[in-house]
Amino acid sequence: MIRKSKIYKYLAFTFIISSVFGISVYSFLSNRHQAIVKTKLLYTFGLVDNNWEIGKQNQKYKMLSPTFLIDEIYKSMEGPKSSRYIQLSPNEDLLWITGFEVKAVDAKTNESISNDFICHMNVDINDVNYYTNWDLKERIGKQYPRLTSLSNGFESYNYPEGYGVPIKGSDYLYITSQALNHNYPSILKKIKHEVTITHEKYNGTQKPLLSKTVFIQLPYNKNNPFEGPLSPGSNQCIPVETKNHSYMDKKGNMLSGHWVIPKGKNTYHSSISEQLDLQDSLRLHFSAIHVHPFATSIALYDKTMNQNIFKSAISNYKDKIGLIEIAPFSSKEGIWLYANHDYELVLEVDNTSNINQDMMGSMFLFFYDAELDKKIKQ
Repeated sequence: MIRKSKIYKYLAFTFIISSVFGISVYSFLSNRHQAIVKTKLLYTFGLVDNNWEIGKQNQKYKMLSPTFLIDEIYKSMEGPKSSRYIQLSPNEDLLWITGFEVKAVDAKTNESISNDFICHMNVDINDVNYYTNWDLKERIGKQYPRLTSLSNGFESYNYPEGYGVPIKGSDYLYITSQALNHNYPSILKKIKHEVTITHEKYNGTQKPLLSKTVFIQLPYNKNNPFEGPLSPGSNQCIPVETKNHSYMDKKGNMLSGHWVIPKGKNTYHSSISEQLDLQDSLRLHFSAIHVHPFATSIALYDKTMNQNIFKSAISNYKDKIGLIEIAPFSSKEGIWLYANHDYELVLEVDNTSNINQDMMGSMFLFFYDAELDKKIKQ
């Protein structure tokens, strides 16, 4: 029989070996994956609060995220994050989503703090259930079912008066919020994200909006994806990584939606006609925009007419990394986009830092949905 002392030695030895192996593997992970592991451990062992708090109010659905520990630099899409499903109502009443907001708060006091700690807040729908409810099954799977996104510099918005996104109260929305920290390398701070979804009951007058997601995709060398520098003006890119936000076009060329920008000014553009998939003319009323720091403008460009549909100005902080404001397109009257036109996104950047930075450029375009409007009124 093995003595207890030897069992304890074996257990201690196994623990030490496992710890050394775990630390070694952890050290080779990217910053993003280290944050995932770290957050999971903090939640599992109860070292920080890991519950979403729900506080419904009349016409506002409010929720408070679990605690995010900010303990180092977390660039865009690297920080701790958390997700959950929600229902705006326990019944099937038809509601109209009219706006979204996310803000950073101190985990202890719930007082508002700098939006420097907001990376993004995504809202996804279950497109199978959503379009089945409206007998629009042909729309299922046509695009990634993301309804909208808020991010640093674009932390809140409301649709034009009289417009919104219809949803049955009992339908599920999937909320993901992620923290950010570009500027404070020596920090140990616990924060939360407060998310608000504004809605109202349907009164027969509101008009429904259809969300279409478009984003810049740039070609890269699939054989040597991280080889640089690239020729200026080539509209090619070096991807941040090839596992995420990497796509293949119909010709087998590799494209990235998350790429590296060098120092200085550059312009990037790509076609979005295939992403828009316009079968008929649609009237655009709103744009929710997502870009990273050092972007200075983004435009929806009509290549057929050789003119901008709109161009959104983007302001950056001068004394730190971060976005102050991204101007959306918002119009009650709307502007028409046509099925026989070609469209692009055009992004201008100015990397004023001393190192390469990462970049994305995307829009959630909201069009009047005449087909859905007819079904709702029936």
